[in-house]
Amino acid sequence: MSLFARLWTLSFGRSQFLRFGLVGVAGYLVDATVLTVLVEAADVDPYSARVVSFICAASTTWWLNRHFTFAKNPQQKVARQWLAFLIVSMGGAVINYGAYVITLHFWPLAYDYPAIGAAVGALAGMLFNFPVSKLLVFRTGLPAPSVAKENGP
Repeated sequence: MSLFARLWTLSFGRSQFLRFGLVGVAGYLVDATVLTVLVEAADVDPYSARVVSFICAASTTWWLNRHFTFAKNPQQKVARQWLAFLIVSMGGAVINYGAYVITLHFWPLAYDYPAIGAAVGALAGMLFNFPVSKLLVFRTGLPAPSVAKENGP
């Protein structure tokens, strides 16, 4: 096993929560990019734009969680799992969007740069979304396969 594979296995490879967090960072990048483009280039208000950017981010995080965080059960039907993820994520979305709106309302800098509010919302929603996703959407709760096997099966 390579040094990188060994380090991965000892750190992120053993923790679904850390992998979930990394996926969340990727989701945030999608969220912030779509949000910024809609607000700055398309002149959409930051509240409506956030609904669209959230759906894009949630779809991205579902796919990454399916293949990276909870990868041992990718046999679940794709459309059903994606829909379940979006439905379950609604609880996290309420928390996420609530924190976003509060941040924009009380912090003028965040209103000028809505990606700041999106980051606050994403962190708030993550604490709800991880256990719910693990228990209800990706029911196996098994860790993703390791990067490399040491000695066969």
